[in-house]
Amino acid sequence: MNKVKLDANAEDSAVIPVPNSELVLVKNIDILTPIVDEPEIMGQIAACNVTNDIFAMNVPEISGMLVFLAIQTNTPEEIAEGLLKGVKTFLETKINSKIVGGHTIYCEWPLIGGEASGFVHEKAIIPKGGVKRGDQLILTKPMGIQAITAAYRLQKEFPEMLENYSLKELQNSIDLAISLMTTSNQGVVKAIHSFEDFSFIHAMTDITGFGLAGHVREMLQDSPLSATIYTIPSIKLAKELSNEFGYAFDECLCHETAGGMIMAVDPSKAEEFSEKLKKKGISNWNVGEIDKIKAGVVRISEHAENIEISKY
Repeated sequence: MNKVKLDANAEDSAVIPVPNSELVLVKNIDILTPIVDEPEIMGQIAACNVTNDIFAMNVPEISGMLVFLAIQTNTPEEIAEGLLKGVKTFLETKINSKIVGGHTIYCEWPLIGGEASGFVHEKAIIPKGGVKRGDQLILTKPMGIQAITAAYRLQKEFPEMLENYSLKELQNSIDLAISLMTTSNQGVVKAIHSFEDFSFIHAMTDITGFGLAGHVREMLQDSPLSATIYTIPSIKLAKELSNEFGYAFDECLCHETAGGMIMAVDPSKAEEFSEKLKKKGISNWNVGEIDKIKAGVVRISEHAENIEISKY
């Protein structure tokens, strides 16, 4: 496998060569405003979001995380402790890593996140760019976090706005969204490394604030190629809620938090890779294809199928 050429401005994380070795240090920093009220859950979401950018570079292990916490001067101690406990729980029990330090400040708006790092052989990096014509786009988590977390907030503050929805179905979708946001993408990377040669994965990134179409567009940077999305797996009720709230669901531009991995895979290996992921307990969908219609454009097929997901 050849050494990968990287565009430092386009990648999900910084890649720093380790002197006198074939290793690189991969580093990422990310900070969130809280999106759920439960401190420990929010801590887990933050840790998942920070470390997923490292996994998006095909780094299988996180060497440690520096935690950043901003709280108001009157924040109850148990909330601050809960946020930090959530980060610690996620790192230690879900990805076999640890907190190695951090920093706390007082701020008018609460913030949680930090910096994570990992080491990997320089030839193992999978860049965000590098797509090839005919590649199949494989996604590992359904879309819809923006709409479902909005419903989470409305259910608490303005429940009358959701009176046309089943409370049971809403809660199931909220629970699923939280499960997705606290499920690491590390398993995807370990599945990739189970192949002796994984050069059939030409490009990879994780889905966050730009939505599915936005991140696929990033994969097309500096390329004459384009992409078509023909399948949209989404959390149940996300489409209806997005349409009601004015989110860009049909354009696949809804914001995600700690979303799944999107990978451009050689068509000759797409089915085998998909089955490997499934055997390791990782749901996945073939959502589109790299083509050459108009450079840099991501099109949503007129016949795109929305698959509602109620269990993950």
